[in-house]
Amino acid sequence: MQSTIFAPWEDPEAKPLIRFQNVTKRFGTFTAIDDLSLDIYEKEFFALLGPSGCGKTTMMRMLGGFENPTEGRIELAGKDISGVPPNKRAVNMMFQSYALFPHLSVWDNIAFGLRRDGRPKDEVAARVAEMLKLTRLEKFGRRKPHQISGGQRQRVALARSLAKAPKLLLLDEPMGALDKKLRQDTQFELMDIQEKTGTTFVIVTHDQEEAMTVASRVAVMDEGKLIQVATPDRIYESPENVYVADFIGDVNIIEGRATLEGEETYRIDWAEGEAPLRATSSTRLDNGQSCFLAIRPEKVTISPERPEGAVNAVHGKVLDIAYLGNISTYHVELASGTVIKAQAANTRRISRRSFTWEDPVWLSWTVTGGVLLAG
Repeated sequence: MQSTIFAPWEDPEAKPLIRFQNVTKRFGTFTAIDDLSLDIYEKEFFALLGPSGCGKTTMMRMLGGFENPTEGRIELAGKDISGVPPNKRAVNMMFQSYALFPHLSVWDNIAFGLRRDGRPKDEVAARVAEMLKLTRLEKFGRRKPHQISGGQRQRVALARSLAKAPKLLLLDEPMGALDKKLRQDTQFELMDIQEKTGTTFVIVTHDQEEAMTVASRVAVMDEGKLIQVATPDRIYESPENVYVADFIGDVNIIEGRATLEGEETYRIDWAEGEAPLRATSSTRLDNGQSCFLAIRPEKVTISPERPEGAVNAVHGKVLDIAYLGNISTYHVELASGTVIKAQAANTRRISRRSFTWEDPVWLSWTVTGGVLLAG
């Protein structure tokens, strides 16, 4: 049976739709993008993720034609697009503010670009009807933007952006204005629409959860450089460095020194008076090399007694508890002063917690539970 997994980046024959080749962008003496190379494939939902000022919006603006690279080249479908004005590119951009025309109806907002291109009336009507259906706005065609909700306005902006069937749609923090619940619903809608249209989406966001939910691949950026480009599960489970481990989700990071003990097992000496920890790594570390062990709180088990046969077990007392409904996060302080977070699912409705403040507890995790990273 043929696999249906979508992973063109693993196919050496696949030609990228977008190609950044050694792109540098300077504004005066400031380097916003620093010698960056990246391939994005057709039908991808690609996320540029990073803190403010990391260069993700500059990359998007270069794709949209609002900025040109200082050095290097950007290709779209094999053609160099540097110097091609925004309206001549098969690219559309959906802005954070949605930029809808307040005096035009939803229908006319969606039709605007098609009419400007001089498309025949019946073709415009058919395409607008298709876009209204795609974004579930059929009932709202005659309303003005101020007569619909924020989530609906966002869908109008999306319908307008997709009406001209661009090869590439750029989305700049598209969910920044929505509340958390609506944001989550909209993320799934966006994925659904992207899949139905087959348009390549590139989204800029600083929200890790959003990037991890919607994207086929995520590029984690910092200071104009790509730190890691991978699928969301690889970014989360196999970060390549401390920056990525720390930037995505919640994590415990323990600093120590590594010594090889088996084929791929390392002993980590990390705190005075604490037993060494054990972790596996396929990347070679030198004996005595400084290292970081990154462990997700959900991989750490909390228990009142030391678990039998546990490879990694540390003792401490509960310092803080964050109750999040479905899970509780326990902050446990060890004798060395290190605080480690452990997460437990709240499977039952609890009348009282299993652990409370100041309780002595053991934390444990498996030898493969953490990711060992070079220091």
